[in-house]
Amino acid sequence: MSEILFADDDDELRRMVGDLLRHAGHSVRVAENGTVALAEVRRAAPDLVILDYRMGNPDGFTVCRTIKDDPRVAHVPVLILTGESRIEDRLGGFEAGADDYLAKPFDARELLARVTALLRQAQRALDRNPTTGLPGGEAIQREIERRRVEAAPFSVVYFDLDDFKPFADRFGFAVADEAIREAGRSIAATAEGRSDTFVGHVGGDDFVLVCPADDGREQARIARARFSQALPKHVPEDAVRAGVYRAADRAGVEREFSLTRLSAAVIRVDPARWTSMEHLGERVAEAKHRAKASGAAGIAESEL
Repeated sequence: MSEILFADDDDELRRMVGDLLRHAGHSVRVAENGTVALAEVRRAAPDLVILDYRMGNPDGFTVCRTIKDDPRVAHVPVLILTGESRIEDRLGGFEAGADDYLAKPFDARELLARVTALLRQAQRALDRNPTTGLPGGEAIQREIERRRVEAAPFSVVYFDLDDFKPFADRFGFAVADEAIREAGRSIAATAEGRSDTFVGHVGGDDFVLVCPADDGREQARIARARFSQALPKHVPEDAVRAGVYRAADRAGVEREFSLTRLSAAVIRVDPARWTSMEHLGERVAEAKHRAKASGAAGIAESEL
């Protein structure tokens, strides 16, 4: 259930819109003016804010601008309602940072449709990794569950970067972030134009690709090759030429490392034998260990 804050100085409209949203299954907070609306947003950020443009001082545009200028709540989508018909007023709403605009009088069905769309967009944005823009953990679990319910075998390919901590320690956070972005781009490129392949970013240097059962190893191979070609432009030339660098390992002992590579654990999943995400995680961990132990090969396979 989503929580919506609706601010309007018209008692009747507050009551009408509040009842409409509650009937649609949302939790609703109301505010009679902009000052109260801002206090409510700061007290507990809602999932969506609906503001009347003309509701005194501060008006809806000012409230919207204040919300969008505050990094703590800037992610909250804002829908502005107004009886003004001039294009200048509509543009003013978007310049204030509004995510959508609805003119009064409005049809209740259109308001609900816009609310649903904004909430859906906001959820998608929140469920994306900020470094790569790829879908995050919840989206990955939903995709795996969807494939399981469809009952056709599929592959889960789990990628991570070899010896990433010493790599980040040696070359710094800027290079490390670029390496993660390149990993995301390399993996996502293998899915480009393919409606049967999903790519997600678990977090850090961990990625997941979900694809048809027989495609996992080949997609892992292509992604690894793309990453190896892309990484050198972010690493100092002397390290690229040498192919190795020196850094402290997890025990604090300085030693030589190869430049980081993508390792891949390819798990072929038979939905008929599925038990749990935890079981999948165990298979991934075991295959990852073998992939890293295999050196340059970097890919290990298993079945579930």
